[in-house]
Parts: sequence; structure tokens; C-alpha cells
Amino acid sequence: MWINFLWALVPIIWLIISLGIIGMPASRACTIGLIITIADAVLMFKQPIINTLSGALEGIIMGIWPIMYVILAALFVYQITTDSGSMGTIEKLLSSITTDKRILVLIIAWGFGGFLESIAGFGTAVAICAGILISLGLEPIQASVICLVANSTATAFGAIGLPVLTLAEVTNLNDVQLGFIVTLQLVILVILVPFILVILTGKSIKALKGIVFITLMSGVGMAIPQVIIAKFTGAELPALVGSLFSILVTVWLTKRKTGSVEEVENESESVSEIIKACSPFILVFIFVLLASSLCPPVNNFLTSVTTHLHVYLGKNPNDLPINWLSSPGTLILLAGIIGGKIQGLSLSQMFKILLNVLKTIGMTTITVCAIVGLAKVMVYAGMTKALAVALVSLLGPAYPLFAPLIGALGTFLTGSATSANVLFGNLQYSAAQSLGVSKYWIVASNMTGATAGMLSPQNIAVATGAINKEGLEGKILKETTKWGSIYLLITCVFLYLVGLITKLV
Repeated sequence: MWINFLWALVPIIWLIISLGIIGMPASRACTIGLIITIADAVLMFKQPIINTLSGALEGIIMGIWPIMYVILAALFVYQITTDSGSMGTIEKLLSSITTDKRILVLIIAWGFGGFLESIAGFGTAVAICAGILISLGLEPIQASVICLVANSTATAFGAIGLPVLTLAEVTNLNDVQLGFIVTLQLVILVILVPFILVILTGKSIKALKGIVFITLMSGVGMAIPQVIIAKFTGAELPALVGSLFSILVTVWLTKRKTGSVEEVENESESVSEIIKACSPFILVFIFVLLASSLCPPVNNFLTSVTTHLHVYLGKNPNDLPINWLSSPGTLILLAGIIGGKIQGLSLSQMFKILLNVLKTIGMTTITVCAIVGLAKVMVYAGMTKALAVALVSLLGPAYPLFAPLIGALGTFLTGSATSANVLFGNLQYSAAQSLGVSKYWIVASNMTGATAGMLSPQNIAVATGAINKEGLEGKILKETTKWGSIYLLITCVFLYLVGLITKLV
């Protein structure tokens, strides 16, 4: 068991060394990592070559669809809004609220980013919000780190609750109850992350001076609605409603503060101009909502147009669905085209924008496909299982303290909270059964730990792709590792202590 555990660690150790220590570009590091993983699977885990290669191919296809497809669509929407001049309107609107970059980060990276994550997921929030923050004067690396840290708690309910719904499905647990438990576990993090974002913006804890209450309420304004919505409606809307409440609370408190202390001089935009500028994002919200399970007739029609692929040639292959119409990428792309027309762009102009975006994401595509291919090989070869089984055996009764780390491991490998739940959801369920503790609490811990997406090479690749800074992944990883470690430490200790007090662990 322990020999397999050590060999299964090899790809992870390589990624840590190549990205975090050597500073190798992610496209090269992850490609080499994929090759190492394939060799590891064939030589040490006795996985047939044809099975190993077909598993890698399945991962590569997944990297393209839906992940890179969504990234492409998100960048397309952002670029359309920029080229049409509408981003200037949005920036004026934000500047009319405040010129304080700390509060703008709370509104854009935290609130608006949470909104984007809730309706689309798959790195959309990082890709779009990083670009907006840069246009408002933040340094590219700083903006990407802020957006990666901000894009944490909302991922649990990203893409209309997909990660939690998937976790409930693979473990046969009630999705409403599971979603509610996840929101309870996330409360402390939802309140603390805005403080981290302000510190990152001002590059010092002193940056909190004067806006402690606004920062606190930016988190509370998201946390409380999430818990209430999850309790009564399920996993589809907590992050969406929470992020909108957070934006409203932050803007309202800021207006009260600036109205009594300072006058922010900016030309006000008309309601029609604001709607026109925001039209792609409004349409994204409408389309994703209509395509979700909250609207069964539309959802059933869109999901019926699906191609099912069976790429892996070994035993128990996963079904690889290509959802042509219901994919967030398709919905975002359609919203971008219609929004672009509303903003006055021609189809030829938008086609040129799309081609330019395609040219900028080449290295990111290689990185994403390589890391997802690596993760697939690890799953099919039994490497992820070897890692998890050894951890359960080693930790025993202390396992609940470390349960979130397994979810974080899944996100580190795949860049996806949903994938992390698929990888380790049943492991957490089995561990809870064998330990005689609450299955809901331990399984939800996997989801909570999986929200530490700022540690994933894939997510970092999305950030560098969005700011056109490929090759600086190692520098970003060093910064996000510091905050990600604090994030996970708080998560593990908080969940374990609450579990002990409530006798859930």
C-alpha cells in the first residue's frame, strides 16, 4: 500500500517542484507531468498502455470541452465589452461608487466574481474579473492573485450548483441537506476572504483601516443569504443570490460612507447606457438560469442535444457527455454575440475578436489539457485511490480533521471542484461509515476543501491566460500557496472543532 502511495505522489511532487520551485512555464511542466504520470501508470501500476493512453485522451478532450470552451467564451464576452467601449461605461459606473481600489475589489472580484462563478463556473470569474481589475489600475499579477483567492467559496455552488449536485449524486445523499451543510461549513470562510482580498489590494494589513465594517458586511451579506437559500431551495442558487446581496450591501454602505465623508466626482451614466453596457452579462444570467434545472422544459430540451463519448478503453469507462446546447460555453458565447449586437458590433467584428482570443489561449489550452489528462490517468490507474486509501489508514480517528485536504487535493489535480467531488466523494462517504461519524459532515468537508482552487495549476493557468502573462505561473503559485495554506488551515480546524462540539465527528 505504502509503495503505491509513494509512486502515486510522484506526479504531484513534480508539479510542485516544476511550478513552485523551478518556475517552469505551466504548459511545459504539465505536459512533462502528463508523460511522467503515463510512465508511472504503465510501469508501477501495471496499467495497460492502450488503457493509459485512452484515459489521457479522455482528459484532453475534457480539457477542450467544456473547460477551454468556457474560457474562450468568457474571454470573448469580456473582449466584446471592451472593444465596444462598454467596459468604459461599467468602469465609470464603478468609479461613481468609489475610487477606493479596496472596495472595488470587494465589488468586482468578490461580489461580481461570485456572481459569474455561480452562473457559469469553470474559471469564468477569474478570466473576466482579472481583466476588469487591471483596467482599473491593479498590477496584472496582483489582480490575478486577488481573483484566484476570491474565486473560492462560490465554487461550491458554481455553474448553478453543479459541484454540490454532483457530490450528492455520487454519494446518494440528499442534495438539499448536503448543500445546506456546505453553506454552514463555508460561513467562516465567506466572512474572512473579503479581509484577505483587502489586504492583498493594499499589500498590508493596514489596508483594512477605515473599511473594516464594509469588509465584514461584504462577507456577511453573502454568507447569510447562502445559508437561507440552501436550506429552503437547494444547491442551485445560494452563490448567485449571496453574491448579488453582497454587491448591494457593499455598494449601499460605500455610498453612505462616501456621501457623508467625500464627494466622488464622476459623470453619471443613464440607465439605458448601463443596461446596454451590461447586456452580455445580463444575458448570461438569463440564459444560464433558463438552461438550468430550475426551468425543466428548457433544460430538458437543451440537454437532449448531447453526444455521449466512450473514449477510455479499460474497464468501467466514464461517459463523456458533450452538451452542445446546455454547455455554459455555448450559453456564454450566445450571450456575447447578442450582447455585442446590442452594443453596436457587427458579426464580422465579433468574429475577428473571437479569432484574436483564440490566438491568446494557446499555451493555456496545452496546460489545461495536460493537467486534466494527468488527472484522468491517475484515476484510471488507481493512483488517486492509492493516495486516498493510504491517508485514511494513516489518520484513523483524526481523519475528519484532514478530510478537507483530500477535497483540496482533488482540486489541485484537476482544477475543478466538481471533479474533486467525483474523485473523492465516495472515499469520504466510506471513511465516515467506517469511523461511525456523520456522512453529511464528512462528505461536505470534501466540497469545502475543494473550494481552495487558488492552489490548482489549472486555475492559475486560467488566470495567466486571462492577463496574457503565460510563463509567470510559478510566481502566482508562490503567492496563492501562502493564502491557500491559511485558507485550508482555518477550514480544517474550524470544521473539526465544530464537528466535535456538535458530535458529528
